[in-house]
Amino acid sequence: MNKLWKCNVCGYVHEGNEAPDACPKCGAPKEKFVLLSQEEADKIYNSDRTNDIHMEVIELATKIAALCEEGIDLNLDPACVSTFKKAKDEVWVIKQRCKAELAGHMSKGKW
Repeated sequence: MNKLWKCNVCGYVHEGNEAPDACPKCGAPKEKFVLLSQEEADKIYNSDRTNDIHMEVIELATKIAALCEEGIDLNLDPACVSTFKKAKDEVWVIKQRCKAELAGHMSKGKW
């Protein structure tokens, strides 16, 4: 397993035997990177897949919202429109839950 280095300027996490010459995100020099402890690195590696799942749920929810909008715009009948509006509202809640969970992960070092 490679080492993880964190940019103290922007928070970017780099994987490698040494820090990059410059941060790929903000351009900060190599000296601005700190080597993460094994415990910190383990948090990041262990949460990687769940973070990806949350992001995929957000992406799918966005697609569902777009489908609901299409259904609302078609305006076939009041029951369909009502169902699409409710589903769109529920999708918002799903997205916000996942975003809040990701924010919680970030605050705990689970990048």
